[in-house]
Amino acid sequence: MILQTTLSLAAAAAVLAFWLALRAGKVRFAAKVWHGDGENPLLLRRMRAQANYVENTPFVLVLVAAIELSGKAGPWLAYVGAVYLLARIAHAFGMDKPDKSPLRAIGFIVTVLTLLGLAAVAALIAAGRF
Repeated sequence: MILQTTLSLAAAAAVLAFWLALRAGKVRFAAKVWHGDGENPLLLRRMRAQANYVENTPFVLVLVAAIELSGKAGPWLAYVGAVYLLARIAHAFGMDKPDKSPLRAIGFIVTVLTLLGLAAVAALIAAGRF
């Protein structure tokens, strides 16, 4: 069985991870900070955006794969994955701002809702109710 949604989402997620690393690396190189954040506020925010992405994305990918393997996936699963990745891009741009940012808030809210929604679907599938 080829997990098209999972493979597509994982490929896109890897590209996004690369982009987040490049963004942090660009600031790191320009500021000549080779370890840590060098007390550079923008570098710290970009590092946190990348770390937050890495903290959440594996759970999304595992849940997407599990749902797809169950045979209960449909086009909706790809849409959820796409919205999640767009939210993570918004979060990254929102993290560039030192003050409150609606992009960061949107990214956070969509991330949490995606995790909770996919977890609920997975639990319902496991219970035979989906």
